[in-house]
Amino acid sequence: MYPTLTYPEAIVVGLVQGVTELFPVSSLGHNVLIPALVGGRWAIDLNVSRSESPYLAFIVGMHVATALAMIIYFWRDWLRIIGAFFGSVRHVVMPEPGTDRFEPQSADQKLAWMIIIATIPVGIAGLALEHTFRVTFSKPKLTAFFLAVNGLILFAGEWQRRRGLAAQERQMAADREMAAVGGGARGAGRHSSGQRAVKQQEADLAVHADRRLAAAGFGNALLLGAMQVFALMPGISRDGIVMVSGMFRGLTMQDAARFSFLLSAPVILAAGVLKIPDLTGPLGNGIRGQVLVGSVLSGVGAYMALRFFMRYVRDSSRTLVPFAVYCLIFGLASLVYLAVK
Repeated sequence: MYPTLTYPEAIVVGLVQGVTELFPVSSLGHNVLIPALVGGRWAIDLNVSRSESPYLAFIVGMHVATALAMIIYFWRDWLRIIGAFFGSVRHVVMPEPGTDRFEPQSADQKLAWMIIIATIPVGIAGLALEHTFRVTFSKPKLTAFFLAVNGLILFAGEWQRRRGLAAQERQMAADREMAAVGGGARGAGRHSSGQRAVKQQEADLAVHADRRLAAAGFGNALLLGAMQVFALMPGISRDGIVMVSGMFRGLTMQDAARFSFLLSAPVILAAGVLKIPDLTGPLGNGIRGQVLVGSVLSGVGAYMALRFFMRYVRDSSRTLVPFAVYCLIFGLASLVYLAVK
């Protein structure tokens, strides 16, 4: 008989999953390390590399909840991007006279196709290699090492951020000026509310950010999407490595973070949906209540973490150093502890 999961395990891991998925610190790395560090029943119940572990069903629920939290946070953007995608399909079928049917007609249309193209490499790699990567690399010591490597990747990103700090500050100033002008014009209306004006400013900023992302082009989108493949190794953060790669390709930290989250949502949701049979099948027997509790906490934690992090990167004075230091120290300390345990 296979081990089960307790509610305390579900609560702790659900919260950790939600928060760490949206910070550049690798949620999968924490899912592997925490049970190993706690030991005892936790190490047995929460063994991600075990082929028939109920923990796999639990992870499915958490992934779906995390992806839904990301979609909810960016819901206005997703409605705009999805609408643009269908508009581009309609243009291919019925192009305007004198236009190239395969040429996107707007920045939103181009961004929609960039997201699709960027998802292809990790989608193929995930289907072909997910089991191999999980079984081979999801060992606590190896995960601790990869988490420390993730810290070094974030340090490299911080070095690149400082090199491009002047450009980032100019972009932030332009965004603030645009938001102030737009907000002032709307705020002059008799029936305008402060909260509505703030939401409209955020929507305007998102549109301008997506125009900058679309300008990065399909080649950069494919490259950044391919970098997600490295996140199949526990300890390497999907969002972290995409952010850092984007910054090396000329994106500001804020735009790189936004693109990484837009890429992550469909990938995480698709991975969860494809694994739903694990949850509805025998692996989910006896733990569906725990899965529900852990998934709800994971979704709430993910939403709050995403909200915090997006505000964090808007400030050009913010750095990746705290996350880099955390990954490096936690990874090395875990490696030492597991080696002498």
